[in-house]
Amino acid sequence: MTNKNDQWSHWLTSQTDSIRAAGQWRQPVAFDAVGPTGTFNGKLVTSFASNDYLGLTHHPVVSAAAQAAIGRWGTGSGASRLIVGSRPLHHDLEDAIATWRHTESAMLFPTGFAANLGLLSCLGSPGVRIHSDELNHASIIDGCRMARMNGAMLSIYRHRDLQQLEVHLAEPGADRQIVVTDSVFSMDGDVIDFAALVALCERYDALLILDEAHGVLQSVPVAGSSDVTIVQVGTLSKSVGSLGGFVAAPTSIIELLVNRARSYIFTTAPSPADTAAALAAIEIITSDEGAALISRLRQLVERVKPGHHSPIIPIVLGDEQSALNAARSLLEKGILVPAIRPPTVPVGSSRLRVALSAAHTDEQIEALLKALHEL
Repeated sequence: MTNKNDQWSHWLTSQTDSIRAAGQWRQPVAFDAVGPTGTFNGKLVTSFASNDYLGLTHHPVVSAAAQAAIGRWGTGSGASRLIVGSRPLHHDLEDAIATWRHTESAMLFPTGFAANLGLLSCLGSPGVRIHSDELNHASIIDGCRMARMNGAMLSIYRHRDLQQLEVHLAEPGADRQIVVTDSVFSMDGDVIDFAALVALCERYDALLILDEAHGVLQSVPVAGSSDVTIVQVGTLSKSVGSLGGFVAAPTSIIELLVNRARSYIFTTAPSPADTAAALAAIEIITSDEGAALISRLRQLVERVKPGHHSPIIPIVLGDEQSALNAARSLLEKGILVPAIRPPTVPVGSSRLRVALSAAHTDEQIEALLKALHEL
């Protein structure tokens, strides 16, 4: 009789062997850095791989706020928000997010991934049809899967194809409809046609969920510009330079999420340090200093790829080995740009993913452009 432990061992070995055989084995490598420059595999490099778009992870005001919060409340919250884990900072940050995103209310989640899981699994109930862009982030995909388990229907439309989306919206059988999409797509750096999408949702009385994780260079227009209910999902770990996620929406939706979203109810509240850092960062983003950082980032994007709408600039090379070779060549020049390949992107679309930050210097941008030209 085969030992059950042997069965697990055989299965685990077969899975890891298949990943290695496909040339897709990955593992984390420590990057010892503050800002874009640091040591990677023993080599001093400039990173063009981070989502720290405004350079706020090492801003002295943000760091000081995190340190002060640890001194006041300790390193952890110790419980979920609905037990005794809700600190005054959490409420202050939610108020700040609602003001920043021009919504009635907002709520925190431990990550942006958890925010999408909680939101979509809560709103995705029987009678609801969810329409999702085929290139949406994995957190949206998994949130839609959970919604289907709850009885919701799901339609996938071709990337940014609003004609196909309208065909799906016009199909009968749904009591309520949701359109969910990234506003800026994480691997292509392209953006939605916001006005056309809002018009379509208005025509079919659909709720619109926008994942704003990478939306640093543009923002959703102030609520009230249409009759469409817009729910914004965001992260605190990219432009905001901290950790966590949020949903900003009408109060009625937020109140339901507080009582139904499992990824909010059954998890420990974000740490005081992360929360204080995010609050300080949002105060910077909404100030003149923040406007200057965003303007700086926009200028850098224009230098690298004129007319592009986001700090994510893909260089699609096709096959995986070409992307790996290009990334290796750049690394030899002290430029860290990751090779992105399946399963993160479709087969045949492996690429370099250049991510720019306001913290990059002019000299670092020139070095990047020179290295890319030599490729």
